[in-house]
Amino acid sequence: MPNVNSAPPVSGLAAFNALGAEEAEAGLLACCACRTFAREVAASRPYRDLDRLAETAEAVVRGLDWSGVREALAAHPRIGEPPRAAERPPAEEPSREGGPVPGPGPADRPEGHPEHPEHPERQERPEHSEREAAWSRGEQAGVDTAGKDVLDRLAEGNRAYERRFGHVYLICATGLSAEEMLARLTERLGNDEDTERDVVRTELAKITRLRLAKLLGAAP
Repeated sequence: MPNVNSAPPVSGLAAFNALGAEEAEAGLLACCACRTFAREVAASRPYRDLDRLAETAEAVVRGLDWSGVREALAAHPRIGEPPRAAERPPAEEPSREGGPVPGPGPADRPEGHPEHPEHPERQERPEHSEREAAWSRGEQAGVDTAGKDVLDRLAEGNRAYERRFGHVYLICATGLSAEEMLARLTERLGNDEDTERDVVRTELAKITRLRLAKLLGAAP
């Protein structure tokens, strides 16, 4: 599969249309980390304008089977946690004997979380680019000024959501405060599975549209 870490910068729609298939797919994986999505959207080039590209991308996202959606979800960090591609190694704290104590690892995740060793998509997940990690950090900027109480409630809500639905809580966080993200999380915990899957697809489509604009340098 394309290596998203080697994906070249894209400047404008014409440049994107002119990329080779592997390079185009690599850029698209940073927008939605599902290989089917990247392959289908790249194969539909050339696009006459960004709106047409965005419409095609949204249609592909909404047409993914659930395994494809889960593949994309596996690239998204928990709300309030750093993107995995940008994470440093686990922090080490001095032990009582003065030696390092390793931080929490994948086995400490809940079973439904994509980072748990037994998660079905863990071994199949595409690599995540630094570009994608930077976008995730920017999209979640609303948590940067949140107080400890809100962050603790988000962490608790994330765990409850993952236990209920078996995947990470996804929301198009751009422009939202931590309190708004928490309120929507709490509301969505009341959804049945089919309703929540529809919401997830909608949120994934929103994120993908915003990232496509960033990919092509059209974002403000």
